[in-house]
Amino acid sequence: QVQLAESGGGLVQPGGSLRLSCVVSGSRFESYIIAWFRQTPGKQREWVARIPSSGTPIYLDSVKDRFTISRDNAKQTVYLQMNNLNPEDAAVYYCNAWNRFIRQGLWNWGQGTQVTVSS
Repeated sequence: QVQLAESGGGLVQPGGSLRLSCVVSGSRFESYIIAWFRQTPGKQREWVARIPSSGTPIYLDSVKDRFTISRDNAKQTVYLQMNNLNPEDAAVYYCNAWNRFIRQGLWNWGQGTQVTVSS
């Protein structure tokens, strides 16, 4: 069974930065496009960025030029470097394999990591 362990969230002031990590176990990590998603209360989970095993990442327009997704296949870990954060970025962030048919996660969700942006 695939397990997802997100970490790195926290409280940051507007304009600040955070680096999220997600360790994936129980899967052939390198075989999947991996994505970061985020969710705020009362809203549907939305994808933020996704990265193939090799190739060009794709970003949600609102985070382009501020967020950078990367992966280390040897460590089965995906990262999300978030710069110039604003209050609209506050959410619980999750990683998952990308299900292109429903544009959501393929595996069961992990617990996520909370990102709070506030002065």
